[in-house]
Amino acid sequence: MNFLSHYYYERYSPHAECVLGALLPDLLKNVDKRFNFHPQRFEEILFAHFKTMHISEGWYRHVQVDKVFHGSDFFLKHCHVLRKELVPLLTNYPIRPSFMAHIAVELLLDHLLIDDNVVNPLRLYEQLEQVNSATINRYLNTLGITDTSSFFSFYDRFLSSRYILDYADINVIPYALFNICKRLWSFDIRENDVKNIAELLSEYKNNNLSDFRGVFIDINNQLD
Repeated sequence: MNFLSHYYYERYSPHAECVLGALLPDLLKNVDKRFNFHPQRFEEILFAHFKTMHISEGWYRHVQVDKVFHGSDFFLKHCHVLRKELVPLLTNYPIRPSFMAHIAVELLLDHLLIDDNVVNPLRLYEQLEQVNSATINRYLNTLGITDTSSFFSFYDRFLSSRYILDYADINVIPYALFNICKRLWSFDIRENDVKNIAELLSEYKNNNLSDFRGVFIDINNQLD
């Protein structure tokens, strides 16, 4: 799941640190795709302070949500169908249609959460801004990141840009998809392809995702 969908499970949390923890694994992957941490190995240190403990709680829920979601019938079905529909639109790109379909399902869910007023993305940013930088730095140091400057450089841009708000417009999602794909492949974006993918996603949303709330409820029922 993407940032806003993970926030769905923390949106009523009284602890802003839980919200950060729910996003932190993906935030770190954006900084360096090689990052792979296991905070449970450091519980004695992290659980000694309630703020870093709450970050870990959000992190653990992130991992559990992703595991359930990626094994769900909802995810597997829509990835399969979208992959087939994306194939003719990606013939001029080195992108794997299965990869784009995976990300498209996740971004469509973020869009739908905003479009149906299920989640307030502004509140997400407000809660993240409540987390003290020293707490984040302490947490990252404990995981083994001694130089946190690259993380905070990315994180500050993440907070200031508020780009998740743009997902309210489904026509923005193809740009996000192509930009994510550019981390793995080199290519130039053709505006006509952006338009065609936007039309595909809009039609797919209207015809196939009216029941999207069900997947969030199903996952929530499987959380510890």
